[in-house]
Amino acid sequence: MDLLKLKTINALSDAVTICEYEGMQVIKVTHPCAEAGITLHGGHLLWFRPAGEKDVIWLSEKAEFSPNKALRGGIPVCWPWFGRVATPAHGFARTSMWSLIEHRENENGVIVELGLTDTEETLAIWPNRFDLKITFEISSELKVKLTATNTDDHNWSMSGALHSYFTVGDVRDIRIEGMGPDYIDGLKNAETFKGGESLAFTEALDRVYTSPENTVTIKDSPNSRNLLVTNQGHNSAVIWNPWADGAAGMGDMDDDGYLTMVCVESTQHGKGVTLQPGESHTLSTTIAVKAQ
Repeated sequence: MDLLKLKTINALSDAVTICEYEGMQVIKVTHPCAEAGITLHGGHLLWFRPAGEKDVIWLSEKAEFSPNKALRGGIPVCWPWFGRVATPAHGFARTSMWSLIEHRENENGVIVELGLTDTEETLAIWPNRFDLKITFEISSELKVKLTATNTDDHNWSMSGALHSYFTVGDVRDIRIEGMGPDYIDGLKNAETFKGGESLAFTEALDRVYTSPENTVTIKDSPNSRNLLVTNQGHNSAVIWNPWADGAAGMGDMDDDGYLTMVCVESTQHGKGVTLQPGESHTLSTTIAVKAQ
């Protein structure tokens, strides 16, 4: 993404500006603690860079900014379901137009909150009324909270994920820890396996880890840093990299794009959670950078 192509529409404060990029509205955050960008399309975080650090979030150089498509990279919002269990895959939240509810800032950072509610279009896809809010707390760390509230007169169930893409120096030289031993392998007919305490990458990988620790650590040795991914409200952690063949088959990823990314996702997998009328559930991820 060429940030030089961002066109300012409205400066909301010293730290928060509404911009336009390839026809989409982008909330640009510039603060002494960190910089970030969020599209109203999908409630989608595009980039996050703490002061003095390299980019933390990976966005494909070939990401397609289209109102009908999900962006490749960043942090897509998968809701009200995760996976290909219904159409569209990963739900409709990541391709819906969200509204800016509020923004506020102080010396520690910036908070941006977006909202999404049911419409005739969503009810035709998923016949339930809801209120969905996503809050981005942008400082030296990034915290993303997705809160779903049942505003209907009957209970409904949801799954979902904060599908975080991380920038790494070289995926072949990183390791992941804290994901737990048990996983469902999406590339092996969803069979269950037990793995080790440390995960390295030598081929395509698509796994749902079903007993992760609250904090999963990406040991990004090429960049001399650890990325700490602390999740709450989840029942699993998804780890994904498409490898060379997968990247080559994607029109919105460079053939070698897989080398500099890995997904570690805060996920409600499977049956997810059931909410009674008036009940809420929050799925969150907090991302911190620590020097090795």
